[in-house]
Amino acid sequence: MYALVDGNNFYASCERVFRPDLRNKPIVILSNNDGVIIARSNETKALGVLMGAPVYKSAEIIKKHNITVFSSNFPLYGDMSNRMMTILQTFTPNIEIYSIDEAFLKFEGYELFNLQEYGEKIRNTIHKNIGIPSGVGIAPTKSLAKVASHIAKKFPDRTNSVYIIDNEEKRIKALKWTKVGDVWGIGRRHAKRLQAQNINTAYDFTQLSDAWIKKHMSIIGLRLKKDLLGTPHIHLEDVKSKKSIATTRSFDYPYTKYNELKERITTFAFSCAEKLRKNKQNSGSLMVFIHTNSFNKEQPQYYKNIVIKFAFQTNSSIDIVKYAIEGLKRIYKKGFKYKKAGVILMDFTPENPEQLVLFDYKNSKHTKLMQVIDEINTKNGKHLVRLSGQDLKKTWKMKQENLSQKYTTSLSEVIEINV
Repeated sequence: MYALVDGNNFYASCERVFRPDLRNKPIVILSNNDGVIIARSNETKALGVLMGAPVYKSAEIIKKHNITVFSSNFPLYGDMSNRMMTILQTFTPNIEIYSIDEAFLKFEGYELFNLQEYGEKIRNTIHKNIGIPSGVGIAPTKSLAKVASHIAKKFPDRTNSVYIIDNEEKRIKALKWTKVGDVWGIGRRHAKRLQAQNINTAYDFTQLSDAWIKKHMSIIGLRLKKDLLGTPHIHLEDVKSKKSIATTRSFDYPYTKYNELKERITTFAFSCAEKLRKNKQNSGSLMVFIHTNSFNKEQPQYYKNIVIKFAFQTNSSIDIVKYAIEGLKRIYKKGFKYKKAGVILMDFTPENPEQLVLFDYKNSKHTKLMQVIDEINTKNGKHLVRLSGQDLKKTWKMKQENLSQKYTTSLSEVIEINV
């Protein structure tokens, strides 16, 4: 059996752990620079506030219903997620972390366990230890566990937030209840195609012929069908190495000068290189992009990116910054107000063993230098040692007018209790 454990309204729940006065009250979480709504509590959803909408479009509703607004606090959410996943690992060694608030668990050899009680123990432990409410769906396959988790969250009073699909009657009933567009693995494009064929539920999908599904949705769609029929065809995945590393930011105000963008690109590339070394990998290419504010239709628009191939694989900040600046020089144009930029590293190979090239212009001294820089920044502060192209007084400054404290990741911001 598989279980899908899902933190309820995770970002909002993280804020409520430290603000219990906001329980059962509407909350929204905004994206970087407070531009877009990226998370809502159930109370906010009921008021009609849309996901992914610019916050200014919901300003009237927010004010009318006194909705509490938070800037995204990803250090807090990431730490709370890590605590939740650490708890889940105590219930089974077979776990796949699917997202910041979801994980699949495989119960192999648990035939004598009462899984309803075990599921309730899981969610009660999470709530007791870190204060996050969750739902648990248990079923013979991953896709059915996902369906079961939706039912557990939709009907918490009837299910005690734990639902098990453990027989054919429950499986068919659950699939007939689930809209085809809500099936894990069926995206919008496929959902529209299926609905055009009068396939409106997950059960309808399982009644399609294998040939039709394979033709229109490939072998992946066929595996999904068999998984929904109750035969495991989608298994737990091991943690895979990243295929890219990105550092992108929207600016607190529009940049027009090349040197302003150059400093930001230098800092982004430096950050990417740090992450690359942490993963013990080298990179062979990068992409640099810059663009204006697409929401401001009154200003001229410009979007450009470029991929730069390295002469050799490297994880040196010096080399990577050099290539990033080269890319910026090629795509920068005067006369535009730039609102966002980023650097994305690609083409990874292991740091060791390292593949050499015949004409290797790589500076071997960089390896030791990067080690020293990383050690100093780790021990004394992330931004203590920088490259000369970075502004020593400047950190990434985003518009975060409603940022909560870093309750669990900064000693200076932990909750103080007055006795």
